Amino acid sequence: MLARLARFSARRRRLMVFGIWIPLLIGLGVASATLGSDFATEFDIPDSETSDVQALLEAASPQRAGFTGEIVFRADNGVTDPAVQEAMNTLFERVDALEEVSITSPYDAPTQISQSGTIAFAALDIAITTQGEALAISEEIQHLDDDINVPGLQIEYGGNVFAEFELPASEAYGLLAAMIILVLAFGSILAMGLPIGTALIGLGVGASLVTVASNVLPMPDFTTSLVAMIGLGVGIDYALFIVTRFKEGLDGGFDVEDAIVEAVDTSGRAVIFAGITVIISLLGLFVMGLAFARGLAMGAIIGVLLMMIASISLLPALLAMVGRKINRTSRAALISMLSFVVIAFFSVADESLPIFLTAVGVAVAIMLVSFAVPALRTPLPERKVKPKETTFWYRWSRFIQRRPWPAAIGATALLLVLAAPLLSIRLGFGDNGNAPEHTTVRKAYDMLAEGFGPGFNGPLYITVQGDTASNPEALQGFAESLTALDAVVVAQGVPLTDDLALVIAYPTTAPQDAATTQLVNDLRDDVIPSLGIDAMVGGFTAGGVDFANVIGGRMPYLFIGVLSLSFLLLLAVFRSLLVPLKAVILNLLGIGAAYGVIVAIFQWGWGMELIGVDKAGPIETWAPMMLFAIVFGLSMDYEVFLLSRIKEEYDNTRSNATAVADGLTATARVITAAALIMVCVFAAFVLGYDRQLKLFGLGLATAVAIDATIIRMVLVPATMELLGDRNWWMPKWLERIVPRIDVEGHHHTPPNQNA
Repeated sequence: MLARLARFSARRRRLMVFGIWIPLLIGLGVASATLGSDFATEFDIPDSETSDVQALLEAASPQRAGFTGEIVFRADNGVTDPAVQEAMNTLFERVDALEEVSITSPYDAPTQISQSGTIAFAALDIAITTQGEALAISEEIQHLDDDINVPGLQIEYGGNVFAEFELPASEAYGLLAAMIILVLAFGSILAMGLPIGTALIGLGVGASLVTVASNVLPMPDFTTSLVAMIGLGVGIDYALFIVTRFKEGLDGGFDVEDAIVEAVDTSGRAVIFAGITVIISLLGLFVMGLAFARGLAMGAIIGVLLMMIASISLLPALLAMVGRKINRTSRAALISMLSFVVIAFFSVADESLPIFLTAVGVAVAIMLVSFAVPALRTPLPERKVKPKETTFWYRWSRFIQRRPWPAAIGATALLLVLAAPLLSIRLGFGDNGNAPEHTTVRKAYDMLAEGFGPGFNGPLYITVQGDTASNPEALQGFAESLTALDAVVVAQGVPLTDDLALVIAYPTTAPQDAATTQLVNDLRDDVIPSLGIDAMVGGFTAGGVDFANVIGGRMPYLFIGVLSLSFLLLLAVFRSLLVPLKAVILNLLGIGAAYGVIVAIFQWGWGMELIGVDKAGPIETWAPMMLFAIVFGLSMDYEVFLLSRIKEEYDNTRSNATAVADGLTATARVITAAALIMVCVFAAFVLGYDRQLKLFGLGLATAVAIDATIIRMVLVPATMELLGDRNWWMPKWLERIVPRIDVEGHHHTPPNQNA
């Protein structure tokens, strides 16, 4: 089927490009613009104490059940200065006039004024439960003080409702890096442009389809960003492997059409299978039972699926259009591309459209001038194919094969050392003290911490029912009992209905601190039961604890489901017990090492200043889940590409040592280039301001780098050398019942090799 599809795409290339893919890109783009999107981020926590508190508050007081925030202000002359008080009361009246917002003024609650009298805050309760609506009303609130101008008065806005979430230009940085890496790998502008062009068209179709699907399926706001990040990475990788095989076919003597068919019928099969492994990993997110995880998984699956289809249908048509010109590059084209990359890099850094347009103009101008000069118009010499025995990777594989035990033990020890910090991982949510210093939430956080202590940035909401709720004296006694705790600054009780009251407790420690998590657990397990009061602890800070417990409890199901299905698929493909078992173990080692690195940096604080992190804290609760699903899928990509080539060589030679050396030699350069592109795309997130993105980006970049170097280039050849022909052993009874999946394809010997 793949051979027929490849031949059809090559012979009907204009139909495939201009009759199918381009109209599909335009049509879905128009549809997504017409229908719009309906993305909404909802972190619902099923079956938790926080969700029970949320339900009680929604029924009794909707304002208390939504988002919370603070208007924090500092006055040099004191917050009770008449001019300051008049200005702030005016602001409070405007905010209170909003239908969804209720406000508690510090002038009505003296505990909201610091002992110094220079810092105070007004507590906001916003009766909205969706992130998109909350962000809209937060922007409206921040503009209500535009005409307030009192000397010495500073007004800031705190709480997650006012947090700004900005993605760095990682996709652009990744594309620019990919252009340079692919040119260095191929030595050809056209060979560089085909993987990027295929990935961009596939991404355009996939992103538009995800936008349309958001009107039917619940998806978080950042789904398209995740689709772009993963889609670009796998799209360029998949196209890169097929283009490499196509070039090998041309160099071996195939004509253009046969080289296309050969590439798609071999590497194209590996692309499909690799894509399926990524999709299986993403499907594992469904077992987490979280709506936002399912939405992210569906969006990413759509992106990966479109990249797979583009690689085996669109790319062959583009290869047929380019033909043997794929190896030709003029000096003019190379100079133009490098000029564009350099100037475009600065335009992305400055987020300047004029500079980017200048980059395009300069590149075009240089190209026109260059083509006018005969010396620059002439093609660069084509790279000669070196005998495989003279390549670095062939020598490297032989080096590892001569020393398999030291290589295997040394690499495993290194991975275990890197993974060691994982044993102390603490899941949670970073607080706004990690936000950039120029943001209003960070300024509000610092002002609250200075005036009242860091715990005022993450109050605990405790619902009280029964006799205590209906008895003011009993409620006050409960609040005083909480205030007497060393871990609590102050607790205040507020009646809501005849049988429900709310106590707000302010910890002495910051929301992300381990001591605050311990306080939540102590209140639930010891303090409240010992007082004999019907009370539950909730709120955003306690919700973070519950969220971590839910994720931690369901992670084993994710691991078991993804690992089991991946093992079975590899078993069917490679007809071996040890190869899939080894692949699963090595991939887990790599992911564990990446986890260990982010724990050491973000939780322990080792070298955090180097990447712009202010303070140590927990590992974001959602990060290990997403990292595993994405990284395991990508790791299996490289595993499939390498092992399928080794298996192909083994089937031809029946020599394990030769197959490992030749398979590594044939794929090492392209795997390294593909991994380097991924690392550049993911590492760009570390350049952003958001701690969560830094953690996620560094985790992904580290995992891919470890996988493509220590695992793929050291551990895999070393262990395969040690196992020898046992790599391909499979019991006869198992071989009869396991279906056969052909990933190697119908490889044909190139004419030059026949000669």
